Order: sequence, then C-alpha cells, then structure tokens
Amino acid sequence: MLHDRVLVRQDGGEGERRSTAGIVIPATASMGRRLSWATAVGVGPNVRSIVVGDRVLFDPDDRSEVELHGKGYVLLRERDLHAVAAARVESDGTGLYL
Repeated sequence: MLHDRVLVRQDGGEGERRSTAGIVIPATASMGRRLSWATAVGVGPNVRSIVVGDRVLFDPDDRSEVELHGKGYVLLRERDLHAVAAARVESDGTGLYL
C-alpha cells in the first residue's frame, strides 16, 4: 500500500437484505444514497487514524475496486472515509471517530 491508501473488504454483499422487522428487500430495490461499512485489510505508511482490522464507513459511489487472488476489495484514500469503529477506543466513548 502506498501513501494514504486504505484497502478494505466490504462486510455485506450487494445482494438482497433483510430489514429489522424481517422483511426481505431485493437487490433491485431502489434506495437513496447510503454509506457502507467495510473492514480495513491493508493501510499505507501515511495513514494516521486506521489500523488493519478497523471497521470504516465510506461512500460506495466514490471507490476503486480491485481483485486480489480472486477476492474483491475496495481501495480508498484516508480522507474519503467518514468514520472509524475501533476496539482500541476507551470504553466510555462511542468507538467512532467522526
């Protein structure tokens, strides 16, 4: 990884989803703009706020996809991330850097 790049693996698939009430939402359903969660699997040397294993929130419309060893990943800049959920944050906080 170079500079401020972060390589992430998306948590959920792009397929159908299930609402909290149990209703199945098909993959073809039109939705508004939503941010997506992903797990960081690689970080560049100039990344300051993220370590491998952190969950990050990003805009799926602003991404570059890459395939490594048959698996799909997303390549982002650190500045394109909206939030970081990390286990290393104190227990009295929310666990999110906003």
